[in-house]
Amino acid sequence: MLSAFLYFDLSFMVWYLLGPLQVPIATALHLDTQQRALMVAVPILCGAVLRLFMGMAADRIGARRAGLIAQAIVIAALLAAWRLGVHSFGQVLLLGAFLGVAGGSFAIALPLASRWYPPEHQGTAMGIAGAGNSGTVLAALFAPVLAIAFGWHNVFGLACLPLLAVLLVFAVYARDAPLPVQRKTLRDYGKVLVGNRDSWWFMLFYAITFGGFAGFASALPGYFHDQFGFDSKIAGWATAACVLAGSVMRPVGGVIADRIGGTRSLLMIYMAAAALVAVAGFGLGGPVGTVMLFVLTMLCLGAGNGAVFQLVPQRFGSEIGVMTGLIGMAGGIGGFLLAAGLGVVKQHTGSYALGLWLFAGVALLAWVSLRGIKHHWRSQWAAGAARV
Repeated sequence: MLSAFLYFDLSFMVWYLLGPLQVPIATALHLDTQQRALMVAVPILCGAVLRLFMGMAADRIGARRAGLIAQAIVIAALLAAWRLGVHSFGQVLLLGAFLGVAGGSFAIALPLASRWYPPEHQGTAMGIAGAGNSGTVLAALFAPVLAIAFGWHNVFGLACLPLLAVLLVFAVYARDAPLPVQRKTLRDYGKVLVGNRDSWWFMLFYAITFGGFAGFASALPGYFHDQFGFDSKIAGWATAACVLAGSVMRPVGGVIADRIGGTRSLLMIYMAAAALVAVAGFGLGGPVGTVMLFVLTMLCLGAGNGAVFQLVPQRFGSEIGVMTGLIGMAGGIGGFLLAAGLGVVKQHTGSYALGLWLFAGVALLAWVSLRGIKHHWRSQWAAGAARV
């Protein structure tokens, strides 16, 4: 469990590394707003797609071996960026693609931890291992400070130090559970998607909750810099407060969903998130008020992540492994679209407002959709209707 948590935590830290470093990198490489947004969005997209393939690799060669290979790839990429330098937009995108391997750690850490525990403790095991997404807070807090002290390119080298320590811990202590593992294939994923509308609904709902969390986590440092003139350190700290709120609320969201039902939780979450982001789009409240709006938004989105996965086992009990991969991929794609989309909107309109209102509109559309299908779900999922 400790090995899985540390691996996931440090992987999420480097997956997100370009986000808090985006302002000094963009200044050094002369990137415009749209290019800067794409730079921070590429790791999200690559991590989303790689989750499927890394999950299949973990089934075939074992989660421990897959984790060691993935961590070695990420460390090698960071060392290359540190020693050789990053001198162009294309090179920083290539680095972002390799950092996407760290984003795929979700598909390795969770099976590694959960397979050691019986069904009645799966929720706890998944919650502890999954809390590794708090690694984004470490990047937001420390990367800008280290960039000021040592230069942003040296942050890549410094990041390798904790990664190497965790790699050693992982190599010594991580073990695959002695259980038979059903190997997933691309055909298995296709079977779940074809003719199953619920799988698409779940992917949409998670694309908004986790996509919102990941997309805003990557975009907010640039947003706070452009909107209020925050330097990279203050923008990173403000973003860290937002990301911490979302990370803490994920397990809490699952508990709340257990008590009042997953769909009821999500309905409240989508409505609240839509209202908060829409207000932020008007620029009301100044810097402090806007930061608080995004802290509340991330609280909602974090709770939504937990609520979605409270519902998944009720609908996809025998296919939960496949659906976890698909839903996780959809969440990453949602984060990519949000982070990149905000940059495109800012580049062409001169303001983030339209991008924020579009996200609020999508969240409101999710509310309408969920409200329309919840009665069908409750009638179909009779065994767990009280918790739906």
